[in-house]
Amino acid sequence: MHQIYLQMRNEFDCYFTQLFPADWIMYTTLKLGTLEHTIISGRFKQMGEKFVKDHGLQYDYGGESLGHKYDLIFLCTDMSFPKICKETKTIWVQEGMTDPINTWAKFIKKMKMPAYMAFKTSLNGSSNRADIYCAASQGYKDYFANMGTESERIVVTGMPNYDNASEFLINDFPHRDYVLVCTSDIREQKVSEDRIGFIKKCVEIADGKPLCFKLHPNEIWDRAYNEIIQNTPEGTLVFQDENTNHMIANCRELITQYSTVVYIGIALGKPVHSYFNIEVLKKQLPIQNKGTSAYNIAALASEFIDFNGDGKKFLKQYVPEHSLQTV
Repeated sequence: MHQIYLQMRNEFDCYFTQLFPADWIMYTTLKLGTLEHTIISGRFKQMGEKFVKDHGLQYDYGGESLGHKYDLIFLCTDMSFPKICKETKTIWVQEGMTDPINTWAKFIKKMKMPAYMAFKTSLNGSSNRADIYCAASQGYKDYFANMGTESERIVVTGMPNYDNASEFLINDFPHRDYVLVCTSDIREQKVSEDRIGFIKKCVEIADGKPLCFKLHPNEIWDRAYNEIIQNTPEGTLVFQDENTNHMIANCRELITQYSTVVYIGIALGKPVHSYFNIEVLKKQLPIQNKGTSAYNIAALASEFIDFNGDGKKFLKQYVPEHSLQTV
């Protein structure tokens, strides 16, 4: 969102907000303190507030604390769709991969219950409620359409942060030629995981080659670190705060769980492992357009703001400055 803002700040008066409660259920769970491990509260909310302050951004929590009326709202999730979004033009921007669809998510969707009750991102992009959906690739456009969002609302723009993998090849991370393991915060999301079994599988895949682990920022360091050191060969490296993309660029093979960073590995031609189907991931790989996704989205938004009609009508007649598709 910040990258899109940088493309629009000279023309529009822009404000930021974190994800906020959209109905009484979310308000209640927030007050009960059960959302501390999510971006809506706790440490991640504090990190968001710090980002806004450090970058000198204008802040309007929930889009309602300042009393402004907005012309356009950008969303990174449509699983929560507050009142202000129902009254304003909206553009959904894909920010990463979605979690696998499980039985519970299918039940939530079938019963037309709030999508956030799936407790994961599995239903993100599938509510068909935003005016326009900006997808990372044709593969993802097809996926979101199959999940319930009208194809006529979806445009392939590319996805900021994952559209220029080659830029990470130039970096100052000191290690090279290792098998990199990027873990996910599965346990922190209150889901059972056989972490020891996963670590042993990583050792098996490495087959004697140097191992390097990059922990998810949300993971409990002491627990994860001790598990790795106790179950891997001597010399295994463990990091949590280093630049993940640079670490991927320098690795010889990449092992992931449920992480969008697998796309950086695929784009750079690394052998990759994932809990997702690799062939599906290759089809969904975000287009590599040399980092122009934010510009593509901003250009589209600039025209949509003044358009007299809904997202489908807009996209039917929209002609971008240059092709949004690329190799």
